[in-house]
Amino acid sequence: MQTAVGTDLQLALNLLERGQLVSIPTETVYGLAADANNEDAVLSIFKAKDRPKSNPLILHFATLEQALPYTSEFPEVFEQLYAAFCPGPLTFVVPKSSLVSTLITGGQSTVGLRFPAQPLLQQLLELLESPLAAPSANLYGQLSPTTAQHVLGQLNERIPYILDGGPCLHGLESTIIGLDNDQVVIYRHGGITAEMLAEQLDYTPQIKTQKESGVLTSGMVKHHYATQTPLFLGFKSGEQEKSALQITLGPNEQISGPHLILSQEGLLLEAARHLYAALHEADAMQLDQIYVEPFPNVGLGKAMNDRLSRAAAKFSE
Repeated sequence: MQTAVGTDLQLALNLLERGQLVSIPTETVYGLAADANNEDAVLSIFKAKDRPKSNPLILHFATLEQALPYTSEFPEVFEQLYAAFCPGPLTFVVPKSSLVSTLITGGQSTVGLRFPAQPLLQQLLELLESPLAAPSANLYGQLSPTTAQHVLGQLNERIPYILDGGPCLHGLESTIIGLDNDQVVIYRHGGITAEMLAEQLDYTPQIKTQKESGVLTSGMVKHHYATQTPLFLGFKSGEQEKSALQITLGPNEQISGPHLILSQEGLLLEAARHLYAALHEADAMQLDQIYVEPFPNVGLGKAMNDRLSRAAAKFSE
């Protein structure tokens, strides 16, 4: 099939209702969506992405009211965080109800619920009778897409339609949280930082981003978010001046040769928005290596360092 790109909301709605796949814009990254109540459609997500079925998907809703039938429990503390941050880049891992297929949860008893803020997607979710199951719209393990063209570059002829909502506002996947011993824990760093969550709680959430027994939710596998060009954390050497690309948070006059700057002001928020786009651009340069300056390990810097460490892990073994 030839993949089309456009802004036709009715076409996207019709395709989803017929069990087809549509790439959807979110405020984080582009997703690959299917009707969550149609198992054949959900199966086609795994096929299009070459994604293992053991890796769970996230359900997307317009409102909490729509989501409640799909969970057996939505804790009070999650209602508090929903009120503070949603719609927005936060995913809640909760016990699933019988409405949720184990195909979506990787055979587990929990499911991720998310309430995206992207206006075009909100309109689509309000029109649908079912939630959307959607991981990122990329080939499994590769770079997440933050524009419709990024999606087309990886999934052309694998899906019928990409709903183009423009560049993603945040540029990093959602933060994923759950409960452990009645306290909020972070399973994946994202746009809602640990510091932001701590302001709503009377404690800083524990970080549990490494899988211990199976993959509880998206983004926990060791090798992920990877470029095609070998990627390393740190700075290139003088011998690599022309053969390697250096990516830095802000301007650095000591860098010579190919160099991409994520934020002229050195701002983490701007850098996060541009990170994946810069990595896509870096891959297109077809140089020998990519080096990325590690970010300050606070706020969004933690999320970006997490993504880069998983990308670099592919090339360090």
